[in-house]
Amino acid sequence: MSETPRTDRARLDEHDPAVAVASECSKLERELNRAVSMYRKLDIHALDLVDRIIRLEAAGDAMERLLPDGNICDRAANLWRKAKEAKP
Repeated sequence: MSETPRTDRARLDEHDPAVAVASECSKLERELNRAVSMYRKLDIHALDLVDRIIRLEAAGDAMERLLPDGNICDRAANLWRKAKEAKP
């Protein structure tokens, strides 16, 4: 199997192979540019999510330190620690 099936097919479909290949290459370049743009947006979104997780963990740790000793508070602190450990 060819690594460039679309370009190969374009060479066979048109009367002028150079025009067909140039046309197919233009389509591929546009698709690649769209894919790169989507990747950049996802990458920025992932970085934002990581920052948010870090801030939430810091806030949870701060709240845990404020909990007084006691039965219900110890349970809440244990649940918080367990939730922080449960990372996929």
